[in-house]
Amino acid sequence: MMEGQSMSLLGKMMAVIGISVVAGLIVHVRDPLDSILGGGYPELWRKAGLVGAPARAVACIFAGVSLLAMGWLYRLLFAPLELLRTPDEVGYIAEDGRSRAQAANEVRRRRKTGELPPVYPNGWYRVLDSHMLERGDVKNVTVLGEQVAVFRGTEGKAYVVDAYCPHLGANLAVGGRVVGQSIECPFHGWQFRGEDGKCVRIPYAEKVPEFAKVRCWRSMETNGQVLVWFHCDGEEPGWTVPEQGEITRGEWVYRGRTEHFINAHIEEIPENAADIAHLAHLHTPGIVSGVDLRYTNSKTWEFVRHDWKVQWEAESEPTKHCSQMLVKHALTVFGRHWPLLDMDVVARQVGPGVVFLLFDHSFLGRGVIMHCVTPVEPLLQCVSHTIFYQSNIPPLVPKFILRAECIQVPCIPTILPSLLLPSDSRTHVVTHRNCTVQPMIKLFSMWYIIFQNHEYHACQFIHIISILNNIKFIIIW
Repeated sequence: MMEGQSMSLLGKMMAVIGISVVAGLIVHVRDPLDSILGGGYPELWRKAGLVGAPARAVACIFAGVSLLAMGWLYRLLFAPLELLRTPDEVGYIAEDGRSRAQAANEVRRRRKTGELPPVYPNGWYRVLDSHMLERGDVKNVTVLGEQVAVFRGTEGKAYVVDAYCPHLGANLAVGGRVVGQSIECPFHGWQFRGEDGKCVRIPYAEKVPEFAKVRCWRSMETNGQVLVWFHCDGEEPGWTVPEQGEITRGEWVYRGRTEHFINAHIEEIPENAADIAHLAHLHTPGIVSGVDLRYTNSKTWEFVRHDWKVQWEAESEPTKHCSQMLVKHALTVFGRHWPLLDMDVVARQVGPGVVFLLFDHSFLGRGVIMHCVTPVEPLLQCVSHTIFYQSNIPPLVPKFILRAECIQVPCIPTILPSLLLPSDSRTHVVTHRNCTVQPMIKLFSMWYIIFQNHEYHACQFIHIISILNNIKFIIIW
């Protein structure tokens, strides 16, 4: 957070200095026409006060272009990457005169959903990044089908409470203000304590009723993110998201984030970690080929190819809520392997909604992308990538890595809407003998069940046992 504030302050100082220099040049600029015309302007120009105007006009144009160029260079070289996309901007192709929003709505209408797993698995979910919430700030956020007010008290701690005041339903996050460690309702001034949601003050009442309180969400702040805990049965957290020491110590600093809203079930997105087969087919074309699936395999871009070797496994007790994907990436350009760009990535998933993408490269340095999937509503996910990287590495490097990581996120909604089928129709829940399946996806599904409620867990366990007893698997690695 401090790094981002320093960079913002540096940018403002550079802008002020640049404007001051430009203003001085414009005021003191010498008109070349004075020399050419021997100091003689047409009398009409002198009467109209236009002496020196051409030079000043040129100086203004030059100064404007220079400031724009400086701003562009600053954003490219120093400012964090900020890439935000709405649902209709991600993955939908507008054809036949339709807008992207119309294409997205049409896909959602014709989607076959069938019987889905729980849409809100139990676990920790990102609400927003820490640098977006200054002391005294209040933010209105939609998460897990609920409106919540996220605010930071004057002592620096972040709190998450239901957005609607229990008095007459005013939205605490719209016009509400922070008072100490409490949030004040903009309608009647009721104040609710962030720690437990209890009302601590009513301006026009001497006594506060015991029942006057707002629901307080269990939250934590770590790795530059504010997270909330959800459990369908209201149980307390049995585990927490681990702290990345390099971020806490300031060795890795914030270098940018991307945010995409995806129309899909939450399980479909992290399931990619175990879907080894799709990497060779979908992600082999170079990132320069773009995100339009109609053209990614065009011969124009065949000179750049990615090679992937992946291994996925679930962890055992006491971290059974975690899994790991080990990725070895190699790049081939014009058929030649470039070892300098080889990269090993450890993707550690913690619960259903948080993934640590850890990078370690001898030349490009070390860092982590916090990949988070947070349900906004049952079939709408907020997919965010927040990168922290070594402070001594130029910001351009982690920004490029973040771009490369997120370049194919728009492919997800193009493909996934057709996958939201009844569970017995999906490729990894096979209903026919002698079918070829991907065993890693099956193992992932079995692991993911631990985040779902007990009733669903029991039904799925019986279903899986019956499949394993009646289906002959042909395993292809």
